[in-house]
Amino acid sequence: MAARFPLPNGAVLEIASIMGSAVAFTALTNAKPPVAASVGHSIENGDVLLINSGWALINDRAVKASGVTADAFALAGLNTTNTDKFTVGAGSGSVIPVSGWTQISKVTSFTSSGGEQQYQTVGYLEDDDDKQFPTNRNPTTITIVVEDQPTAQYVETVEGFDDTKELAVVRMKLRNGDQILYPGYVSITPDPTMERNNVMTRTISIGLSARSLRYLAGA
Repeated sequence: MAARFPLPNGAVLEIASIMGSAVAFTALTNAKPPVAASVGHSIENGDVLLINSGWALINDRAVKASGVTADAFALAGLNTTNTDKFTVGAGSGSVIPVSGWTQISKVTSFTSSGGEQQYQTVGYLEDDDDKQFPTNRNPTTITIVVEDQPTAQYVETVEGFDDTKELAVVRMKLRNGDQILYPGYVSITPDPTMERNNVMTRTISIGLSARSLRYLAGA
């Protein structure tokens, strides 16, 4: 039976430590999920992929591969059926598979900021009340506070992404089996906090490059 209240307790956080070589796909269908055509690819079911596509709305997103065949694979969790947003034939590109993960251990807090809906306000001379309509959302930043562990394996990985400024993927595995993928640019504070009687900590930040994607348990 699922827990009555969703708590983050027991969640495991990981960062991609090994990124594979780019796998090109020559076409991407308008479907739910979209299917990528890639002759003789090496993708396997469940692989986490970082997308580079001609469709800007899915570019830089992290997804899981599904429905894998010898010459095609699907991008699970995406919906590209709207041809007004996803021009037919324009979605080709490549994916970079994650081939290794490292746990980010001893996390003391995990928070998200940004992502708020923005609005444009319009007022007419004959109307006493202004009107508003939605425009864009603010960018989202994930903030992860960890216990200072200079010899932990993940530190070298995080510092490497901080140095290269390359896209990374962070994965949250919840106790109920759900997984959330966060693609983005990772940085870490160079020095730990030092306050008497408090644990020394460092802060990892992820500036999301695209929306996160959640996969329910068993999906």
